[in-house]
Amino acid sequence: MQDSRMEPHMFKLPDGKYADGSWELSIYVTDLQTERILRVRGDVHIGGLMLQLVEDMDVAIDWSDHALWWPDKNMWLLRTRLTLDQFGVQADAKLHFTPMHKTLRIQLPDLQQIDMRVDFSVMVFNAVIKICKELGIRHPEELSLLRSRHDRAFKRNSNKTGSLRKKKKEKSDRESVASNNSVEGGSQGSVDGIAPHSPHHRSSSPAVHHKGHHTPQLVAGSHQTWSPGSYSQYPLPPSSQGFIYHPSSLNEQAVFYQTTPRNKGTSSYHAGTNGSTGSPANLSLSSSFGDSLNTSLAMSPLTHSEEAMEAIFRPKSLREKAIINGGWLDSSRSLMEQGVRENDVILLRFKYFAFYDLDTSIDQIRINQIYEQAKWMILAEEIECTEEEMMMFAALQLQVNLQAQVPQTDGNMDGFGTLGGGGMGMGMGGGGGLGGGLGGGDDIDAALTDLQVTLEGTSISAAQGDITNVPELADYLRFLKPKKLTLKGFKKYWFVFKDTHISYYKHHDDTNGPPTFKINLKGCEVTPDVNISNGKYGMKLMVPQSDGMQEFLLRCEGESQYAHWMAACRLASKGKTMADSSYDSEVQGIMAFLNMQHVKAAAQTVSPESIDIQVEDFVSARYCKKFKTNKIAGRILEGQANVRDMSLLQAKMSYIKAWKALPEFGVTYFIVKFRNSKKEDLLGVCYNRLIKMDPSSGDSKATWRYSTMTAWHVNWEVKEVLVQMEDENIHFACLSADCKVIHEYIGGYIFLSMRSKDQNQDLNEELFHKLTGGWM
Repeated sequence: MQDSRMEPHMFKLPDGKYADGSWELSIYVTDLQTERILRVRGDVHIGGLMLQLVEDMDVAIDWSDHALWWPDKNMWLLRTRLTLDQFGVQADAKLHFTPMHKTLRIQLPDLQQIDMRVDFSVMVFNAVIKICKELGIRHPEELSLLRSRHDRAFKRNSNKTGSLRKKKKEKSDRESVASNNSVEGGSQGSVDGIAPHSPHHRSSSPAVHHKGHHTPQLVAGSHQTWSPGSYSQYPLPPSSQGFIYHPSSLNEQAVFYQTTPRNKGTSSYHAGTNGSTGSPANLSLSSSFGDSLNTSLAMSPLTHSEEAMEAIFRPKSLREKAIINGGWLDSSRSLMEQGVRENDVILLRFKYFAFYDLDTSIDQIRINQIYEQAKWMILAEEIECTEEEMMMFAALQLQVNLQAQVPQTDGNMDGFGTLGGGGMGMGMGGGGGLGGGLGGGDDIDAALTDLQVTLEGTSISAAQGDITNVPELADYLRFLKPKKLTLKGFKKYWFVFKDTHISYYKHHDDTNGPPTFKINLKGCEVTPDVNISNGKYGMKLMVPQSDGMQEFLLRCEGESQYAHWMAACRLASKGKTMADSSYDSEVQGIMAFLNMQHVKAAAQTVSPESIDIQVEDFVSARYCKKFKTNKIAGRILEGQANVRDMSLLQAKMSYIKAWKALPEFGVTYFIVKFRNSKKEDLLGVCYNRLIKMDPSSGDSKATWRYSTMTAWHVNWEVKEVLVQMEDENIHFACLSADCKVIHEYIGGYIFLSMRSKDQNQDLNEELFHKLTGGWM
């Protein structure tokens, strides 16, 4: 007789568990878009659970790249030896079994967009390292990922957040798209299920959607040309290492590139079909895909789609400049944990303006991307520059465009050598002046010279004089101490610059007595006030005082005097004297920067009739409105005649160095509110200091240098940043971004300042996270 009694493990208790302690767990398999119910116990470890799931599905697929994602807790279950109880997973949990590598649409600094397979489970810092390795960009610690201002999460965190009704509509639209996707045209394991290149997604991506026009594509390893618009119908290849390159120019081909080892060398670069716009050389299938990609990244297309141009952020005020910085992703968390989903558009940008060891022989892609980011920051007026400076940048940009259409010889490619490591006193690096160092050099000789300097130390020439005697400057300058409701002008005094102090006397003969006034420039802000066309060579000094920042204005008689005094003031602001070895290079760099802004009577190599200059592509909108088109084009051609002998890399390096010499270079803005203050302030985070600024005018109120900082923390309960200085503590809350962003900026710059000159050093990821984590 058969026993009718049920087994103990079959009895289900009211709490959902069975009598033997097991319970049912729901796991959604994104690849198959199906749900599985497994009987599990709390002591089952994650690795065993995934093995049980794979055996239950019995589908012959490589599941090695898959992991468990817990949407409700917004976390990955990656520690496979931990149990469900240790993670807190119970019967009401809904888990997803999904690939860790997903497609991410990455917009590069030059506005080109690529679809790359990225690990969504690792920290963003590690993901950026992998991305940069694939793209051939050294020093990935200088870059990070930034949300597009059209991103849903960025809009929630910005001051321009849309209505709740609009957000709900967008969410419902995404869910409806996800539910309508089939397995064949599906998401390759996306959590939200939007297929790569689906018509729905393309219509919402301004960077890749072309009105009424689709670009044909080629598939690596085949000779089949896809029909116009057909690539939106195909899923991505299953490889987790490949990526698709989307050129932003309408007349180019999009090519699928399988990841290949980077080969050193430079591919040829030819003019576009219209003879005026450059594009990558014919990306024939017989050539190396790695070389073709290197060419496209080292020499960006000169034209971009209307959608890419419209997506450029053009801030109208300092507040808007601060808002965009709220979009930086947390380097210590994964992409999935920060709401990034498959096929989202994310911007890859240089976050920290401390470029280390720029070498023209191996950093062609990195140099080009820095140049492109600098160019778009200037054209979008993210960084201010004078009229002469804008025309100088436009002339260099024209030279870059012209050189991009001619083959570059090895001598031209290696014209600059190395831009020294991270020293940025005037933002010019450690590599001498803008015009210095041009001309090819032998790599072996340069390496031997560096080795000799390393072993023997730097020699001190006799021209440097007695190193125990601190140099000084003495000359007549014009001086003004601005005051409210005063009409006083500049007066001439005799100035003496020694150590880090400026003293002035009424006359030269009074130097034997006490000075009329003495200023300590240590910790001050030095801003140039130059107008070459009007013969104006001045500087503004914002000196820390007990009651705030005091403004002083100095005027020099000529360029040489200005260069020497400006270099001395910049070194003094960092606590250095003119005896520092970088003083001469500072002077040379300033002179070269001024020299490039002169309009010389040089013969123009390009006639206005032979080239059609679209001035809006070379100067910002402010100057396009101020001057007529013909006048701007003429001034650009006049400036280009002065740099016509520069090669492609030389012109890019000159552009970068000139950009680094601008007063606003390297300042990242945030809207903050200091403790016990009723008004909002602007905080500028730089590579070596913090600046408290007026949100309306941008005038400095206080400066704190990292050299006097002892610690920095985040109070997560009240979302407040604490910066401990030697003589005071600073408390402030960030209103335009999460306080973690500012904390990460400070720690990141501290980390970058600790890099050594050993080019073979390994990136210390643990130290980076300790300095930027905020909770470690």
